[in-house]
Amino acid sequence: MNNRALKLVRQYHRMSQVGLAEKLELSKSFISELEAGNRRPSIDVLEKYAEHFKLPLSSLMLFSEQLDSKDWHARSRDFVAAKVMNMLEWLEETSAEEASEKRA
Repeated sequence: MNNRALKLVRQYHRMSQVGLAEKLELSKSFISELEAGNRRPSIDVLEKYAEHFKLPLSSLMLFSEQLDSKDWHARSRDFVAAKVMNMLEWLEETSAEEASEKRA
């Protein structure tokens, strides 16, 4: 889920992978691999995201944690995190549609 969160944060701020890579001093391929879920972000990378986008690190950590335990608390957190991700994706899609309508 962390890959979706990182991608949505970038998209919400209307940044390309290349632009973000430059700002965070990371390679574009590394950003691409993070967003595809092929790499896990380190705490240093999450701190860079949090600082650049002015987000609490704890918010990014919520989505980036690997939950091995599937107790009630973990399942609840997974459920809420998934709903928040769906809402953010919907907001991104709606925002993109509104922007294209304004251009037309």
